Amino acid sequence: MVSDYAQKKYFVLFRIKKSLYLQPTLKRHLMDIYDSAQGRRSAILQLLKDDSSVNVSELSKRFGVSEVTIRKDLRILKERKLLVRVHGGAIIGASSMADEVEERHVNFKKLVNAREKEAIGRAAAAHIKNGDTILVDSGSTALEVVKNLHRFDDLTIITNSIGAVMEALKYKRFRVILLGGAVRESSLSIVGPLAESNLKLFYCDKLFLGVDSFSVETGLSTPSVEEASTNQVMISRAREVIAVFDSSKVNKRALAFIAETEKIHTVITDNNLPANVKRQLKGMKINVETVVS
Repeated sequence: MVSDYAQKKYFVLFRIKKSLYLQPTLKRHLMDIYDSAQGRRSAILQLLKDDSSVNVSELSKRFGVSEVTIRKDLRILKERKLLVRVHGGAIIGASSMADEVEERHVNFKKLVNAREKEAIGRAAAAHIKNGDTILVDSGSTALEVVKNLHRFDDLTIITNSIGAVMEALKYKRFRVILLGGAVRESSLSIVGPLAESNLKLFYCDKLFLGVDSFSVETGLSTPSVEEASTNQVMISRAREVIAVFDSSKVNKRALAFIAETEKIHTVITDNNLPANVKRQLKGMKINVETVVS
């Protein structure tokens, strides 16, 4: 077992620039810790604490071990609920950053299940027609829908997401409307009475709604009461509600209720959706599309 003292020494080395000369004895001692799986995993957690994310390839080079070894390290740390695996690396887990989760949420939310979200976004965009007025909420999966509008010439995009507005403006040909209201820093979304009042000015063809939690029994929910209230008004202004979320959100319930499952017309998710949930949704006459990431 690597002592706390040795681990601290290792972390010091971790921050020292490569050009710094180390005494041979200390260098040999630290390289021994490099070879220790426990020491290496502790260092990975320290990196995550400092930078919020790590990359498999970079870790492999830094520690002088194979990418297979690094992936094993990340898998073990994931099983201990100390990090969240994403494509190509990992991000810090919620249990490891307690008070910092809300502030960093928008930054790493996009990275979790990124491949699934990209595939869902492509599939959801296929539901859009030229001339549509679409409503896009602030979810990271809903953002992927906006990234897949290249084939359209005439759209009106209404959103409470600052990120979605920035993506939509890149096309330079759509009418883009950002709702006014209070900004939630953690999600870069616009919420509150003013945003809801703005929404009531519009009729929308389709709403693309990404949520934090979903179950057939309890419906759609989110940790934010403000987001839930704004989402409820969005649903009331859309002719068709298309829920977009990856399967990790299924069979979960968050603090704030958004809507019952019956309010959804279409669910687009990845192919890891539990079979029983798919059957239940279809039994409720809700269209279900599953995509391969």
